[in-house]
Amino acid sequence: MMRFKRTVSRRALSAKIAGAFWAVMFAGMTSYGTGLFDVAAKDNDVVTLRVCNWEEYIDEGDWDDDETIELPEGDIIGVNPMYKDFEQWYYDTYHQKVKVEYSCFGTNEELYNMLSLGNEYDVVCPSEYMIMKLMAEDQLVPFSDTFFDESVDENYYIKGVSPFIRNAFETNEINGETWSKYAAGYMWGVTGIVYNPQEVSKEDASTWNILTDKRYFRRVTIKDNVRDAYFAAVGAIKGDLLTSDDFINDPDYHQNLATEMNDLSPENLEEALDYLQKSRDNVYSFETDSGKADMMSGKVVAGYQWSGDAVYTLDQAEEDDFYLNFAVPKESTNLYFDGWVMLKKGIQDDAKKQQAAEAFINFVSRPDNAVRNMYYIGYTSVISGGDDNTVFDYLDYNYGVDDESEDVDVMEYPLGYFFSGDADDPDYVLITDSEQAERQLGAQYPSDDVMNRSAVMRYFDTEENAAVNRMWIEVRCYNIKNVPAYIWVVVVVAVIAAIAVLIRGKIVERSMKRK
Repeated sequence: MMRFKRTVSRRALSAKIAGAFWAVMFAGMTSYGTGLFDVAAKDNDVVTLRVCNWEEYIDEGDWDDDETIELPEGDIIGVNPMYKDFEQWYYDTYHQKVKVEYSCFGTNEELYNMLSLGNEYDVVCPSEYMIMKLMAEDQLVPFSDTFFDESVDENYYIKGVSPFIRNAFETNEINGETWSKYAAGYMWGVTGIVYNPQEVSKEDASTWNILTDKRYFRRVTIKDNVRDAYFAAVGAIKGDLLTSDDFINDPDYHQNLATEMNDLSPENLEEALDYLQKSRDNVYSFETDSGKADMMSGKVVAGYQWSGDAVYTLDQAEEDDFYLNFAVPKESTNLYFDGWVMLKKGIQDDAKKQQAAEAFINFVSRPDNAVRNMYYIGYTSVISGGDDNTVFDYLDYNYGVDDESEDVDVMEYPLGYFFSGDADDPDYVLITDSEQAERQLGAQYPSDDVMNRSAVMRYFDTEENAAVNRMWIEVRCYNIKNVPAYIWVVVVVAVIAAIAVLIRGKIVERSMKRK
């Protein structure tokens, strides 16, 4: 049964905060103990906050009226870009003007190159492995203690982040420091296979071996980046181990799974090279973005996808009455996420700037804003909402059905692991169409069983990165080992013929000179 809670209006909340602020000011307090930095309210004192995010990865507003999301907690609609709404909210809340300079990047590597070339930002949103790399290189500013204070009304992130995601951030470390000290999650997902159920069985789609399955010759796509490709290769070559009862039932299963999926030993790299070369000879293409269109057009029958792109692909295909499914390989899936971090070169010990940066992260983490972003970009927010049911109600808004419906095969879809941290929590069981477990819902909010076999792929250090890139170059270059024998015969004959023609030409030339 879903829980509903009346929430304080934003106007009332702003008035409450403003009153508290001025009470502190008039009392002569100058500390940050209440959760607010003491900032002078000067119209000409503007904090510039430089934010760099993925392209099309935040609500840009300009929704039509018919796009309004009607939830028990209130209507949600994006009118302005979210970073513009943040500027107004920040002034209303802290009585300090802030100007957001918003820019974008296309890949993690592009962002890293921008930083290396001297581009300065205060807040950026890289993926998990780049966050680890920036942590290892000591480029990040830790969050203030107040950022984690759940008693502060405006701390939407720490109060609303999914217990599942929070645990991942608090139990993984780089150089002895947890991710949570430096990073706040934004969007997350898993990797899997989008497939046409009329052409591909669920069993075939539920293994990384589909990438080399000859039955789908030139009808499957694979991701054109070394990390995603390597993860799939490891899952395939270690498949027997990863799916064995002894491995799964080991008390240290999750730790062992992470170790195996991050195996960068020379032997494993060699096996992965062989697997990926076989994949390259079998798949329709290595792709970054074209795989979605190829699935929707029917050029291919299965494709390796990030879950967010999978949802988009399924949605677009469905508009043409073309129904696709999403499967997560039985061996393991990659748990990925993008998160907000603050850069030392940008913040530079500026308390006002850090306050604005942390406030920005909290603002986009407010449940209604998390819904706006999910609707706009299609990926899944790390925000579950805590005591605020907005996110779960939005999930029900999209996928819920009447449990007495006769038009669909109704099922219970438990999501307690994400929303409360308890997989068996009866308050977070979605009543939905059973087909959704293998379609958009299953991609956007994978089941607890799927998440149980997820692993985060860590960043590669300099030596590992060089070794993996050497392997990748061999994968993406022509695989000379697979050239058929008859081709070699033709090449040799052609070379001999060319040499013969050249020699004959030289002989004729010399004869002409003698004459």
